[in-house]
Amino acid sequence: ILKLKDGDVKIKLFSDVAPKHVERIKKLADEGKYDNVVFHRVIDGFMAQTGDVKFGNSSSNDFDLNRAGTGGSSLPDLISEFNDMPHEKGTVSMARSSDPNSANSQFFICFDSAPFLDRNYTVFGKVIEGMDHVYKIKRGDGPNGSVSNPDKIISFKSL
Repeated sequence: ILKLKDGDVKIKLFSDVAPKHVERIKKLADEGKYDNVVFHRVIDGFMAQTGDVKFGNSSSNDFDLNRAGTGGSSLPDLISEFNDMPHEKGTVSMARSSDPNSANSQFFICFDSAPFLDRNYTVFGKVIEGMDHVYKIKRGDGPNGSVSNPDKIISFKSL
């Protein structure tokens, strides 16, 4: 359950196709690492990105909005688990750098279909309830979707 300012978002996790990614997300969520982490990159019609637990946690001493999106967790990066799940409305997928094996803690939720991402990013979940709350996340107003005064995750817990 991803708790946002406008309500709860229920995400179904796909441990059958991305077991290591689901394990990582659940571990960080259950440790409270995603609580107060901002949506640092939000592009209308595309996606909302969050999960930088190092520089994106608005209640941490390391918080730096200018660096949000460049950090991760203290855990090692994950080996990609690219799969056949499509990037469509509500898909939850891992963010990464140009290195396919660089996913760590950041993820994004697709606002709409983005087939050009298919089999290039690890899909690990899908919004099954509360997508209307995802659509209310503040959109980026800066370069590449960067958000000034961004919305944040209130809490993220697995069931």
